[in-house]
Amino acid sequence: MDMLLNPLNRRHRLRYDIPVLPGAFPLVGHLPAIVCDLPRLLRHAERTLGSHFWMNFGPAGYMMTCVDPDAFALLRHKDVSSALIEEIAPDLFGGTLVAQDGIAHRQARDAIKAAFLPKGLTHAGIGDLFASVIQARVQAWRDLGEVTILRETGDLMLKLIFSLMGIPAQDLPGWHRKYRQLLQLIVAPPIDLPGLPLRRGRAARDWVDTQLRQFVRDARAHAARTGLINDMVSASDRSNDAPSDDVLVANIRLLLLGGHETTASTMAWMVIELAREPGLWDVLVEEALHMGAVPTRHADLAQFPVAEALFRETLRVHPAVTLLPRRALQDLQLGQRRIPAATDLCIPLLHFSTSELLHEAPDQFRLERWLQRTEPIRSVDMLQFGTGPHVCIGYHLVWLELVQFCIALALTMHKAGLRPRLLSDVEKGRRYYPTAHPSIKIRVSFS
Repeated sequence: MDMLLNPLNRRHRLRYDIPVLPGAFPLVGHLPAIVCDLPRLLRHAERTLGSHFWMNFGPAGYMMTCVDPDAFALLRHKDVSSALIEEIAPDLFGGTLVAQDGIAHRQARDAIKAAFLPKGLTHAGIGDLFASVIQARVQAWRDLGEVTILRETGDLMLKLIFSLMGIPAQDLPGWHRKYRQLLQLIVAPPIDLPGLPLRRGRAARDWVDTQLRQFVRDARAHAARTGLINDMVSASDRSNDAPSDDVLVANIRLLLLGGHETTASTMAWMVIELAREPGLWDVLVEEALHMGAVPTRHADLAQFPVAEALFRETLRVHPAVTLLPRRALQDLQLGQRRIPAATDLCIPLLHFSTSELLHEAPDQFRLERWLQRTEPIRSVDMLQFGTGPHVCIGYHLVWLELVQFCIALALTMHKAGLRPRLLSDVEKGRRYYPTAHPSIKIRVSFS
């Protein structure tokens, strides 16, 4: 941790009577420690400063961070805004659901949410589409025998999303290239010059948006077709408060972005956990063999409790979204602290996912906490998808595809007499921000 904090910045100071975490570097603040070792940074700050402290996010500035469970309520608070997300990454999230509040958010969400509910996904045939793509990919892994797991799950997720959007196979290389350039906007320095990441990322965004506008026009011209994009456009057009095409396109782009990095990371961690704990693999295979096929409808998911428990426990221990930014619109009382209006807030989802106050033996990866529970799923158990009005609209889609992935992997590898085995150090090279993921270098064999 010492190497990730600035040894020349040891001065203790306060902002609004709340301590500032020492160790920030010029320009980048605490980002080196946030990116490389966020869990230890949060524990260090809590131990030395208490439950409320400021962290420096470099270009995004200071955010007041609270590791007390009281902060969880901020996700539902009427006087807390999501607009800060758009300020941090306007080129990616401007005009999207994640950066809107109140009536604008509700209207945009209501216009498209039906397409993401189990009934809408079943109507669009998403389960059958995903099952064939997932099975083809895990069969390729079987034949290769050894893969770099995050790269593979990332490619699989792009294939799923592009299939979801109906992109022809011959166009996929161009979309892959533009998507990679689009991702540069997440970390691009604010320097708009030819050849630099910001300029390339904005050009890629404009290219993607142009293609998506054509998808919207095609959906209207062929209204009888089924598919997620067609259903989103149809539901939006039927809405009493239909969003503009610009808003619709921005939220389809959000589907592309939000469904890739986070789900690819979760998928990779699933394989890693199955590889380092043979008992997990055995119980998953037993369930997969008992059912005999990959589920294609949400109505079938209740028959796969082990796969669902693996999905939920992986999200708890390895949340892909570790921090959520918000802004106080009015003065707030948070625990024993008064938070002034206009304060930028950081809600540390990772800390709550692994908190002893909220989970028994939180550092242990245990499917039993889901398989043996008798009470309903709580909001805190769904933390990685948010809560309140901003709960992730893609929750049912992710739930379906990750259970499908687990069962397809188990059936394919077991039939060939194989199981996953780790070939790399899991802890080395993992990242926690802006989204969390295992090291890109981790390799897994199927032998």
